[in-house]
Amino acid sequence: MSTLSSNRRAAVVLGLIVTVQLMVVLDATVVNIALPSIQSGLHFSTAGLSWVINAYTLAFGGLLLLGGRAGDVFGRRQMFIGGLAVFTLASLAGGLATDAAWLVTARAIQGIGAAAAAPSALALIATNFAEGTERNRALGVFAAVSSGGASVGLILGGALTGLSWRWVLFINVPVGLLAMTLAPKFLQDSERTRGSVDYVGAVASVAGMGSLVYGLIRSGSAGWGDTTAITSLVVGAVIMAGFLVYESRAETPIVPLRLFKDRNRAGAYALMLLLPSAMFGLFFYLTQYLQEGYGYSALKTGVAFLPLTVLIFTASRLAPRVLPRIGARPMLVFGLALTALGMLWLTRIGQDTSYATHVLGPLLLIGLGIGSSFMPITVTILAGVQRQDSGAASSLLQAMQQVGGTLGLATLVTVFGVATHHAKAAVGDGHLAVPLLSHGVRVDFGTAAILAAVGLLVAILVLRPKTGVPTASEAEQADVTAESVVEMV
Repeated sequence: MSTLSSNRRAAVVLGLIVTVQLMVVLDATVVNIALPSIQSGLHFSTAGLSWVINAYTLAFGGLLLLGGRAGDVFGRRQMFIGGLAVFTLASLAGGLATDAAWLVTARAIQGIGAAAAAPSALALIATNFAEGTERNRALGVFAAVSSGGASVGLILGGALTGLSWRWVLFINVPVGLLAMTLAPKFLQDSERTRGSVDYVGAVASVAGMGSLVYGLIRSGSAGWGDTTAITSLVVGAVIMAGFLVYESRAETPIVPLRLFKDRNRAGAYALMLLLPSAMFGLFFYLTQYLQEGYGYSALKTGVAFLPLTVLIFTASRLAPRVLPRIGARPMLVFGLALTALGMLWLTRIGQDTSYATHVLGPLLLIGLGIGSSFMPITVTILAGVQRQDSGAASSLLQAMQQVGGTLGLATLVTVFGVATHHAKAAVGDGHLAVPLLSHGVRVDFGTAAILAAVGLLVAILVLRPKTGVPTASEAEQADVTAESVVEMV
């Protein structure tokens, strides 16, 4: 009887943890599918619409390291519940939004909540499940939810958007309230560690990145000569320079700069910026083109992305078996080359093309390329990391994903704005006419192909093959961490 009770308790604990993980995974996919409806409902400009994604990812990525450190100091369970509460309330506020500024603010607060809850979610598995078979099974479920959640989000986002775009945010409220009620009763807290939290570094990194992103997006709509855009870019660069100086001298830095001393790890972190930079623009603009250019419904758009998600999942599951045999650099060359070719293929999209001839093929190439790339990137980052830096290295990896995606999307929004600046084709409700949209997305996909190609050059010129193969612990840790790529779909 006690065993049955223990099993039920373990099931509830795991259910709580993976539910919150699923909410974070779903958030990106659900909202992406709803973007055209959000644009119409709240009268976003094309450039302004990107802030629905960027506000969340900027706060999430910028504060992820702070959230992990705060969990160490204040307790994982407290941060888990507190972050979940912020995320849930912000979801409710976002669903009630009546204007663009309201929604963007709510999305930023959602990102803050996710940054607090997400690092603790995975750590609580170690706290609540014994090392060995029990913990491995829990980690397997956690990884499966992280991967499968993207597919669920694509379909769910389309279905909910058919009712109203507001439901893509409201759906978090009942789930969050239930998890917040059960968590104090079932989750065991982790031991707290002594030390300080680098609040200055966290605020500086978010402020600097936010200023850079705003300057890029502003220049896309107002032109590169715009004074506000230039000022924002300069201020962002100055803040980020100051951030690096501060982190080099801080006693407990939020970003240990010694992690970048290893050539291979530094190159892998650069790849973790470049690859999401290309990916975010793909999701943002292809979602809009499928609905506005091809006339797809939100649900059909979600289904259209499934080949990409399936290939990412399949390739990421095969990668751990292939990686020890051929090494990280050959896998990265293969994956990044496929990703660049897929993006280049998408530059041929237009009104006279179809999904079958000009979208499906590129999605399959990109899915296989991305799924083949993230495992070797992760292994390269984690290989040889000192024990005291392992948590920071892993958290920085995930932060790089979010920050890279944010900067990449901001850059592609700028490119889109410049490419369509002198064209005449806007309609009354603020949407771009299809010919202009086609031109803009083709230029953007070309830019995304360049970003992937730069990543390919980094893999070839910067990374240096090492003798031997990844250790079992490195491969297992990388296998779990690589699943977080699907959070960006």
